[in-house]
Amino acid sequence: MDTTASDVTEPAWPLGGLRMRLLHLLYSRGTAMNFWIARRLGPAGMGMCLLMIATSFIAMGQPRDSAYQLFSMTFSLGMIGLVWAVSRRARARVLRHLPRHATAGVPLRYQVEVRNQGGRRLAGVSLVEGPPDPRPSAAAFAREAEPGEDERNAFDRFFAYYRWQWLVRRRRVFDGGRSSGAFDLGREDPARVMMEITPRKRGVIELDDMRMLLPDPLGLFQSCTRIECGANTLVVLPKRHPLPPVELPGGAIHRIGSEANTNSVGTNGEFVGLRDYRPGDPMRLIHWKSWARTGRPIVKELEDTHYPRHGLVIDTFAGGTQDEAFEELVSVAASFAAGIDTRETLLDLMFVEGRAHRVTVGRGVERAEKLLEVLAGVALNDEDGFATLARLVKRHQGDLGSCLVLLLGWDARRAGFLAELRSGGLPCVPVVVGFGDKPAGAPGHWIDAASPARDLARLPLRPNAM
Repeated sequence: MDTTASDVTEPAWPLGGLRMRLLHLLYSRGTAMNFWIARRLGPAGMGMCLLMIATSFIAMGQPRDSAYQLFSMTFSLGMIGLVWAVSRRARARVLRHLPRHATAGVPLRYQVEVRNQGGRRLAGVSLVEGPPDPRPSAAAFAREAEPGEDERNAFDRFFAYYRWQWLVRRRRVFDGGRSSGAFDLGREDPARVMMEITPRKRGVIELDDMRMLLPDPLGLFQSCTRIECGANTLVVLPKRHPLPPVELPGGAIHRIGSEANTNSVGTNGEFVGLRDYRPGDPMRLIHWKSWARTGRPIVKELEDTHYPRHGLVIDTFAGGTQDEAFEELVSVAASFAAGIDTRETLLDLMFVEGRAHRVTVGRGVERAEKLLEVLAGVALNDEDGFATLARLVKRHQGDLGSCLVLLLGWDARRAGFLAELRSGGLPCVPVVVGFGDKPAGAPGHWIDAASPARDLARLPLRPNAM
């Protein structure tokens, strides 16, 4: 964002499109300039510039020696600091040591290794990690209105400055990004510096803009130099809320010869019969009397014990709801994925995004962390895919003890989807996420997207299935 403007996608502009294009150009350039100045002008430098401007007006309006002297001093200090900062150069290389995951809304600290590749020692420098350009395209600026914009006065609606601020905040992927403090960098020994960012949203963040700040001795100005650092990606998991120890309907079952068994050592169910030995059968199951009688190895066959298996079905279909409600629905899904004990349970995440997806975690399959990684990339769909999602769930309902259904609001389509699932005899626990009060006729548990942590904490220990 330091040097280039956002790409402008030319839409079919409505009436007033020229005004929106001009406003986009103005705000885009202004945001870039503000970003550029903020990286090169410290708080002390900003105060000195304001003081210099104030003394210049005082000297012009009412000539006094003290005003001239103060102006001359601030101007001289400013020029010294500016020339010093501009003359500072650095050539360095940075290697990030990132963790595997981060969590939205939770500060992340990571270490970087800085190696000086120049010929001189660097003193009092610091690092700053730049986020991806948050400026919206011209098409997005013209199309996406700020929530509640129609309630603003005519002046604010005409210039749409609050819309611009809302879009920039919405697109900013993380806050922070500065090193923990200033440090000195020798010519040979690398320095290890701690950085901290706070991801604002789930998804994948690309880090490819590392800068070194080299201030002047007065602390007024600083040179901002981009340093060599390869691009890194960071997976940001959805934010999660604490859950009570919820127990979903469905318990352990016994079957013979199924694939979804416990994956425990041996079998531990009831005795079924005898059969010939097969390679891999444990020695403790050999029936020695039958072996002695028949002259060939015979083993006891027992039932396979199966852990409870639950479905976690999420609604990814738009229907007049805001994107914020969908983000909270994903957070609720992540809370259940992390809160349900999968050490003794299998959990199937099912959703539709382009096609039907089913991801299973639990003992002997995958860790629950896998579901969080999948949920980090789930997106809202415009098409209606409830029929596809219903077919996916009903295809596997024979393996499920119960199904937790997370719905994005409540309407006739979602009522029909839930009724179709229940028609197959599958116990369903509906959880509806939306803003405001619970709609009339909405089943199950209502989660207000404005305060999901409060409503999740109120869930009963044994949610009622329908």
